[in-house]
Amino acid sequence: MTIGERILEIIHQNGMTQKEFSDKTGIPQSTLSSWKGKKQNPSMDKLKVICDVLKVDPYYIISGAESNEMVKDDYIAVYRGEEEYNLMIEYQKLNKDNRSRLMGYLRALQDMNN
Repeated sequence: MTIGERILEIIHQNGMTQKEFSDKTGIPQSTLSSWKGKKQNPSMDKLKVICDVLKVDPYYIISGAESNEMVKDDYIAVYRGEEEYNLMIEYQKLNKDNRSRLMGYLRALQDMNN
């Protein structure tokens, strides 16, 4: 099953019409039809709004597996513009020594919260 087909299935399971989904996401109904007929997938920039509207985890949309079935420690989805994304960008700008120092600060903060 493609990602697009899975999204259409979830729309149906939620009792939502394609028009309602289109209105809530701004994704044209013709695009939804291409997901099924042409077996195309949505662009990744639409994934967040799709997940928000359908109230599903991106892991499920992409893989078909429930979140708890996957080992999330292997990877994580981060959306551009969110705090975690900005943190990763700034982290990548650091040299090796400063990255190590930052990780030390993070561990110290975690210890303070425990």
